[in-house]
Amino acid sequence: MTESPTITTSRFEALEPLLAQLRQKYGATMSSAIVYGSCLRSGDFYEGLVDLYIIVDSYRACYGRRGLALGNWLLPPNVFYIEAGSGERTLRSKYAVVSVRDFARYNSSRRFESYFWGRFAQPTDIVYSRSEPDRAFLQQCLADARATFLAQVLPALPASGTVEQLWQQGLSLSYGTELRTERAGRARELVHFSRDFYAQQALQLAGGVLPQLKVEERDGELHYQADIGKLSRKLAPLRWKLRRLWGKSFSVLRLLKALFTFDGGLDYLAWKLERHSGQRVEIPDKVRRHPLIYSWGLFWRLYRQGVFK
Repeated sequence: MTESPTITTSRFEALEPLLAQLRQKYGATMSSAIVYGSCLRSGDFYEGLVDLYIIVDSYRACYGRRGLALGNWLLPPNVFYIEAGSGERTLRSKYAVVSVRDFARYNSSRRFESYFWGRFAQPTDIVYSRSEPDRAFLQQCLADARATFLAQVLPALPASGTVEQLWQQGLSLSYGTELRTERAGRARELVHFSRDFYAQQALQLAGGVLPQLKVEERDGELHYQADIGKLSRKLAPLRWKLRRLWGKSFSVLRLLKALFTFDGGLDYLAWKLERHSGQRVEIPDKVRRHPLIYSWGLFWRLYRQGVFK
């Protein structure tokens, strides 16, 4: 397919008002846009917030403010909010900005933290590409994320099982490294919903990019066999424990950073936590007035209440 600066398929025509605003805001520096998350799964982009990733050439080029560029470089991504009218309905999006360079390296096997490759191993769609080379680059990054994900989770999982179990248990490991508010069994639901996608990824990667992984069909179901060395299996629990400590710490820092880039960030945070945990989340006035000072105490209280799973 020949790319042009527009949506890639008719499936995403509803997103054009959002994409038009983003192209206007970031101009020629915006190379691509990805959609993922709950709205992609449901196909209803007017329900909840559309999750988008915007890939830009560089932070210095896309921002007029040095502070935003520095924050994006130190701890990608920066997260923002945007909305656009479409007839009588309104599209709302939480979108993240990351550079071409960072998107490539954070999804590669050289990156210890699972924040990016754990996220982009899951179903995504490219909704905008500036050119065919930009699209090809993005497709390679997404393929790298899936290969990295499986390579990192296999040593921590049983040596054999079904492909669905492989992805379910792997996603649970990845979710555990963030301040997630997903309920128990969420990984199982997500994998079941997109079982064809996960089966295809395992088949494509097995034996080639991942020689340690074998996949075969038995009794109408895909099964995997992982040939993992003893040392790798022994070190895997420690590596994932360190990822949990590392990831949760950086999740708090990203949340704090989002308070200064995301209009209505505190209210969005409360809504998101209530939606997933079922618990009422109140934002004290002092946190609204001085988020950098008092957000730490709020996060710690919510964590102790079990709002973060």
